Amino acid sequence: MKHILSAKNPQIKEWKKLLTKKERDKSQTFLVEGFHLVEEAYKSNAIIHLIVSEEIEMPSWDYGDIPVTLVTKEIIDMLSETETSQGIFAHCKQLNNNEILKQAKTFMAVDQVQDPGNIGTIIRTADAAGIDCVIIGDGTVDVYNPKVVRSAQGSHFHLPIVKANLLEAIPQLKEREISVYGTSLENGKNYRELETRKDSFCLIVGNEGNGVSKEVLSKTDANLYIPIFGQSESLNVAVAAGILMYHFK
Repeated sequence: MKHILSAKNPQIKEWKKLLTKKERDKSQTFLVEGFHLVEEAYKSNAIIHLIVSEEIEMPSWDYGDIPVTLVTKEIIDMLSETETSQGIFAHCKQLNNNEILKQAKTFMAVDQVQDPGNIGTIIRTADAAGIDCVIIGDGTVDVYNPKVVRSAQGSHFHLPIVKANLLEAIPQLKEREISVYGTSLENGKNYRELETRKDSFCLIVGNEGNGVSKEVLSKTDANLYIPIFGQSESLNVAVAAGILMYHFK
């Protein structure tokens, strides 16, 4: 077990870089913070290195070959993106799940969704609903953004998440006879009126302001809408995704 006291230590600087998308993409790794997320990473064998505050009690796990480094409160504060850190981080590997596009049957796809909380909630809900895979389309916020990871509450480690160009992914799904449904108020069909098989499908929700792009909508089998009964102009994208996932499952 190592003990690092200086915030200028090269290892600390490398972990600090993981707060940027550029470094996460380059290294194909990311940080998770807090006891719950670290435990989920531990259960999934995703941890590369454990970083623990010298001020907290270590979790009573069998660490095996996982390296553990104790650090000062100053270093914890440097790495933390929360107001009150729990003092524990895990440096984790991103999982390569691209092959799942050839195997899974139920998909939740997002097109250019920008809010980290929405993406995290969609991933967490897909996990709860038993969806096989989440597809992150181009223009969407980084799925390993710390706010996304916190919002998903460990679901990154429970189901495959694939980054893909939706215009390329949709034909691949159709080749496997998987029905693809966009969401659109224009020329859409009430989702409750759709008669379809529920064992294989891909649902697509889009950008908070503009919805699913016209290019993507032109590739779908049908486009759906959720009726609004009150005076609200629209539903939150994560709520809409949840309604559709549970309806289809």
